[in-house]
Amino acid sequence: MKHNTRLRAIRAGYKSGIEKDVADQIRRAGKEVQYEPFKIPYVIPESDHHYTPDYVLPNGIVIETKGRFLLSDRKKHILIKEQYPDLDIRFVFSRSNGRLRKGSKTTYAVWCQKNGFMYADTLIPAEWLKEKKNLASLKLIKAFGDQ
Repeated sequence: MKHNTRLRAIRAGYKSGIEKDVADQIRRAGKEVQYEPFKIPYVIPESDHHYTPDYVLPNGIVIETKGRFLLSDRKKHILIKEQYPDLDIRFVFSRSNGRLRKGSKTTYAVWCQKNGFMYADTLIPAEWLKEKKNLASLKLIKAFGDQ
């Protein structure tokens, strides 16, 4: 019975039975029905978030270690990279050949390459530890630490 009511409502141009019932009530009261007469724009407000790096090397390289690299992590790091392009964030994965999700052909490594992040497997490469200081990254790190 409820299924038939919904179908009748949809055929009449409504999304649900209750919308049709209310329209019928307004008509019976002798009033003009104005169903979805306009759209009201609104903005979902920004929300502030914080990222806590796993490790910061003395040369300004930020190390983020990851076993699983979830969609929320990937979105977060894209936003951080956009907002702080001088911050040198690099990933150390337990397995960089892990897939972004079940059935995906994209690996963590491919995602990093596509998005301009350096990465390694298991441990920090010795070269990263020996790199010269990244002054721009260090300046940001100091500013974050001073907050």
